[in-house]
Amino acid sequence: MQNIPVDVRRLGTLMCVVPPEPRVNQETGEIRKDRDGNSIYVVGVSVRQQGNRRADVIEVAVPGEPMGIAEGIRVTVADLVAVAWEIDGRKGTSFRASAVVPNGGSAPASAPAGRTKAAGGEA
Repeated sequence: MQNIPVDVRRLGTLMCVVPPEPRVNQETGEIRKDRDGNSIYVVGVSVRQQGNRRADVIEVAVPGEPMGIAEGIRVTVADLVAVAWEIDGRKGTSFRASAVVPNGGSAPASAPAGRTKAAGGEA
């Protein structure tokens, strides 16, 4: 799978519409971990491009629990990447980032985002 960097500056307004929740393995009920052993959390982020009335919601997977994020808060997403995937005939795009922080908050220094499955069904 190829990681495709996303230029978040071109996405316009980013707002949390689903507060952070842990990514849970459907079979075992355990919280999923990244390669470094960090718990993976998912944040639903509404994306509205400038000059466009339509908004989309993407699920962004991040390592560790994002702090200070609640529904309706504008957010900043650090190091966003898109990953196209295909499993058992199903296809989708997952999104992951190194951090989701409240707008005006400070994101950690750039770091490679862990491999996670963020959207489009379960593996």
